[in-house]
Amino acid sequence: MDKLEILKSVAIIIIFAKIFGLGARKLKGPQVVGEIIAGLLIGPSLLGWIEPSDFLSGMAEIGVILLMFSAGLETNLNQLRKTGVKATLIACAGVFVPLVAGALLYMCFYGFSEFGTDEFYHAVFIGTILTATSVSITVQALKEMGKLTDEIGTTIMSAAIIDDVIGILVLTMVISFKDPSSKISDVALRTVAFFILAIVVGYILYKIMKWLDKKYPHTQRIPILGLALALALSYVADKYFGIADITGAYVAGIILSSLDDSAYIDRKMDVNSYMIFGPIFFASIGLQTDLKSLDMTIMLFSLGFVAVGLISKVVGCGLMSRLCGYKGRNALKIGVGMMTRGEVALIVSKKGLEVGMMDSKYFTSVILLIVVSSIITPIILKMLYAKDAQ
Repeated sequence: MDKLEILKSVAIIIIFAKIFGLGARKLKGPQVVGEIIAGLLIGPSLLGWIEPSDFLSGMAEIGVILLMFSAGLETNLNQLRKTGVKATLIACAGVFVPLVAGALLYMCFYGFSEFGTDEFYHAVFIGTILTATSVSITVQALKEMGKLTDEIGTTIMSAAIIDDVIGILVLTMVISFKDPSSKISDVALRTVAFFILAIVVGYILYKIMKWLDKKYPHTQRIPILGLALALALSYVADKYFGIADITGAYVAGIILSSLDDSAYIDRKMDVNSYMIFGPIFFASIGLQTDLKSLDMTIMLFSLGFVAVGLISKVVGCGLMSRLCGYKGRNALKIGVGMMTRGEVALIVSKKGLEVGMMDSKYFTSVILLIVVSSIITPIILKMLYAKDAQ
């Protein structure tokens, strides 16, 4: 792709992504869905104005790193510590049940495979996509009802944070298994080694950044150094530990999440992500989605994927909530609140495509799950809370 083609492609992506993103928001839907649809429209599946390229893939990779860095920055460590065992158990169930259910769904459609085969790992990866929760829609619904800070709202938020951490660890493990020379013990050892390094080095870097933040508060050097840390940890995670680069970016965000200026860093990152890298990342998913390969099997699989994705979260989180002492409707509220999927599911899917663990045709299933879960979750939550008032 020459320089002029790059300029033209980026301009078209930004314009169409923003138009469709704003349109989705006007319709009360997730903005990212509009950006993905924009990619579908201008990509090879429909108009064919833009072809996927190495340059756009590189830009999209920076976009996903920024998104995960931002997710880490927004992690509330105090909230994680306060909620304790209950939120952790709910999160574990909310990862385990969808993971198993998603893998079984894939095997029901494409056959049961032996452990260690490519098809087995493809099935596990489909389950991995279903593990992550995105509670932005749930948060908005709870805010409108004034229920965000009560016990149920706090539990949902805490479980969702832990859920994402566990989901990223699962993603790291599954991607590592793709390497034929990998053993479970080796993968576990590399993962543990990376997090030990992250804790030790992260503590030192946190102290340095805290000193700089006090000396130069609200200056641009703080977010610049934060970005450098995110990129560096992403590189180290992938290059030396065989761990997904997005794990490094997420850890970098967590390291800096307790800084006084963490919100300031996040705002500065959001400018770059919102204007350029985010739209390119989400549009690139549309660009790489192959609608021409859709057939009846994929359409049926997509319907099953949505049903399994929604039900498995309600069952896993809801039943564990019941075991943790939440009764009746309150346990169901937690399960429903954990149903929504968003950016993390797309990030996991994109990573799977890059390493050859998922075909692009399954992006359709993921997008459909995000749209459906974003629409029905607030509706069901409001119905459950309305019954409390009766």
